[in-house]
Amino acid sequence: MAEQSRTLAVLGPTNTGKTHFAIERMLGYRTGVIGLPLRLLARAGYDKIVKVRGPSVVALVTGEERIVPERTQYWVCTVEAMPEGMGADFVAVDEIQLCADPERGHVFTDRLLRMRGLKETQFLGSHSMRGAIAALVPQVEFVGRERMSQLMYTGSKKIPKISPRSAIVGFSVENVYAIAELLRRQKGGAAVVMGALSPRTRNAQVELYQNGDVDYLVATDAIGMGLNLDIDHVAFSSLTKFDGRRMRALQPNELAQIAGRAGRGMRNGTFGVTGEAPDLDPEVAQAIMDHRFAPILKLEWRNPALSFGHLDALIASLEARPDNERLAKAREADDLGALKTLAEVAEVRARASDGPSVRLLWDVCRVPDFRGISHAEHAGLLERIYCDLHERGRVSEDWFSRQVRRIDRTEGDIDTLSKRLAYIRTWTYVAQRNGWIENETHWREATRAVEDRLSDALHGALTQRFVDRRTSVLLRRLKQKEAIVAEVNDTGEVTVEGEFVGRLEGFRFIQDKAAAGQEAKTLQQASLQALSPHFHLRADRFYNAPDTEIDFTEQGGLMWGDQAVGKLVAGSDPLKPGVSAYVDDTAGPEVMQKVQRRLQHFIDRKIATLFEPLLNIQRDEALAGLARGFGFRMVENFGVIPRGQVADEVKALDQDSRGALRKHGVRFGQFTIFMPLLLKPAPTRLRLVLWSLSKGLDEFPESPPPGLVTVPATETTEGYYAMAGYRAAGERAIRIDMLERLADMLRAEDSRGGFEAKADMLSITGMTLEQFADLMQGLGYKAERAEREKVKPVDQAVADGSADEAATAEAGDTPVMDAGEAGAAAEPAAGPAETDEAGDAAEPEAGPVMDTAEAAAGHVPEAADAPAETAEDKVEEIADAGEAPVAAEPAEAPEDEAEIPATPEEEILPGEMPAEVAQPELEVYYTFTWAGRPKANRQNHQRRQGKPQGQEKGQERGQDRGQGRKPKGKARGAKPDQKGARNYSSRPEKKDRIDPDNPFAAALMGLKDKS
Repeated sequence: MAEQSRTLAVLGPTNTGKTHFAIERMLGYRTGVIGLPLRLLARAGYDKIVKVRGPSVVALVTGEERIVPERTQYWVCTVEAMPEGMGADFVAVDEIQLCADPERGHVFTDRLLRMRGLKETQFLGSHSMRGAIAALVPQVEFVGRERMSQLMYTGSKKIPKISPRSAIVGFSVENVYAIAELLRRQKGGAAVVMGALSPRTRNAQVELYQNGDVDYLVATDAIGMGLNLDIDHVAFSSLTKFDGRRMRALQPNELAQIAGRAGRGMRNGTFGVTGEAPDLDPEVAQAIMDHRFAPILKLEWRNPALSFGHLDALIASLEARPDNERLAKAREADDLGALKTLAEVAEVRARASDGPSVRLLWDVCRVPDFRGISHAEHAGLLERIYCDLHERGRVSEDWFSRQVRRIDRTEGDIDTLSKRLAYIRTWTYVAQRNGWIENETHWREATRAVEDRLSDALHGALTQRFVDRRTSVLLRRLKQKEAIVAEVNDTGEVTVEGEFVGRLEGFRFIQDKAAAGQEAKTLQQASLQALSPHFHLRADRFYNAPDTEIDFTEQGGLMWGDQAVGKLVAGSDPLKPGVSAYVDDTAGPEVMQKVQRRLQHFIDRKIATLFEPLLNIQRDEALAGLARGFGFRMVENFGVIPRGQVADEVKALDQDSRGALRKHGVRFGQFTIFMPLLLKPAPTRLRLVLWSLSKGLDEFPESPPPGLVTVPATETTEGYYAMAGYRAAGERAIRIDMLERLADMLRAEDSRGGFEAKADMLSITGMTLEQFADLMQGLGYKAERAEREKVKPVDQAVADGSADEAATAEAGDTPVMDAGEAGAAAEPAAGPAETDEAGDAAEPEAGPVMDTAEAAAGHVPEAADAPAETAEDKVEEIADAGEAPVAAEPAEAPEDEAEIPATPEEEILPGEMPAEVAQPELEVYYTFTWAGRPKANRQNHQRRQGKPQGQEKGQERGQDRGQGRKPKGKARGAKPDQKGARNYSSRPEKKDRIDPDNPFAAALMGLKDKS
């Protein structure tokens, strides 16, 4: 006797292991078929059975996927794709309560009424189906399953307050996206699960949640169907949904199906509401916790006995009404709607003239509208497919290929990729139908490959938009209290657990600016924790780094390579600044102290090296009296003092004191007292920084570019130009060492009678004649502009064959010389200054020059004074005496002599010009005379040089007193007709103290003999 088939109804709430129980029972038989509500669940069941029995005996059949080995024993299918009439030993249908679903219910009802296994049949679902199953399925056995964990209602919570490992349920794409975006900002991201996603995309998103990359899942009610996830809490963001026709409230049993996803195995779960969803009614919440729901009284039904003799007969059979009070006629489904639309098309009606044609049309109408386009457009697509199949027996391969190629693109946003994925699912379904297209195997693989590519692209787009991987990873590490590993590459980029989090600049962590809110806090916490060992290693490397790797900026910053590690701060002594290190607090006090010490060592050594001549003055105990006091003035002013500021102190210095200071490199110039070694670019740059610190400036002025003799005088900070090694004069500032060389040249000129600029003067300043005139006016000279006929040099005149012009050139008042000739003619006694590699003018090695007044009086200094009596003495004595910087006085002449024009040989009336006489070429020239400075200009000039007002008299008094005043007597030792400078001195005569061993003795003796 054959074994009688058993029919079991395995009923219970979620998390009772019903599906697992059915699969175990199926594998106990030789063959079996199980129908699952979703393609995703079918794939999951297929993978589970393959692990046990291998792929050779397991088939997977869904609308878009078909894997059928030759020796298939077990079929895993979607409910719609369950094969009929196979005679399998075991048959199971999961989620049987979907018999009441308005859209798909008639399919589940048909399986309930007609699908049976030869040995065992199981219907898995909710207790609410007990009455309907008992009434419609004879001899059914009921097996109750109890939930393995408790489900508790926790009320309402705001989304940011929801605990990790939670699922938040929305019922529209817009709602799901909005929640996912909020979770990305607040919690690091969320996985997204929707019914419209392909199984591959949904699996990837579920895996994202399952492996802990994110702690939140945002989903539609699709998660209510058999998705076994590690969810602790389910929160409903809405209690209504659009069912395809209208908005309606969710029934308690539907809420329970979704809420039941919380708590897996023996772990309890909770559910609640969030967002705009109102609190659940206490009775509804209690019913969900107790799994008590109203029984399902009516099942959706559609006539399975179809008539294919005629189109109208088919439609009529589909619209037949049930004869059982437990069954309700299903509302018109998409396939029936498409059939009715195509039946009205004349060509389709003409083709569907017999049974096979009508059956074919019905098969075409059952192609799902995955695209979700308009009813008419979907009907048009079905019409094209049906006509091709009816006329050729196959869908046009060229047309099919074009449709697939058009979709096979992975660029675009989430919505674009979702639409393409829906479109390819249509063509995948078509390719899965037997005999509908040539090369079925090829196109099944091709469409499957396109779907996989689009699924992967959509998963990537969802992850990129809604998941901040680095935040989620860091949160998980922090939560698990695991050691976090940070890596810092050569450019300072910091990655933690492979995710970019920011940059390490010196000893400060600069967090990625793209982070905000909770993400920023997480990054900061995790990054600093991971960077702690890197801070210590970097501090050790920095402490042992050579000084060549460290530098300071012109704004007082301290750099290690290209990274800021600190800044200079003012100290008690201008030459002993402090440092402030840039170190994150989390690096620890040990790192801070180590960086601070290294920076202090660096700046101390830098000052000791660049300012060694200045520091030697401080350390020289041999300096005493006025010399020691003046030395400290030099130190306070960083080695550069405008002479006007210390005129009285300089006067008070005797030759021995000056000589002692000169041994330290101090040069007493006419305009500035300075140390030439400190005018080099490196000391100048540091001097400006230290000076700016001592002045408490908010923004430090920068040093002029090295090597420039003059720069535009645009800086208004008081005292800046002196610290920069320049002196402002007119529109430009001239370097003080070059100004002293210019002063040497000017002393050889007749500054009272007037003189013109020599080529050497222009060459040494690098200026045009107009610029030089402005400079001279800034130095206190009067510049008178005039024009005259340009005279050619003699050699040029000879070359032109004009002896008369050459003679005129020889007899001219001011022959024009080239730069070389003028330089040779006007070369100062001290010789041209040499320029070192850095562009700094070295101090000229001046020969022994006597004080002008002494020379005029015939006095020669004794040997003991010889080292101190250099070219500088001439400057000092002139400055001390308060005279204008002139060396010669013009011969007596009428006051208006300069204004009397020369008598022309031939008078030419205005406007007349002999035709044979060419227009002469004119040149501009300036005549410079000492003018002194008006009081207002003096005060302005003193401010620019850093000289206090009211202290100009010590320097300018003699010049003002001597301007325009004739001397009372002749210079001692000067001949009555001698031209040149006439100097006067009130000093007593000095003894002849020329040391024969002095290297300048010969020059001094020559000067003595000359005088």
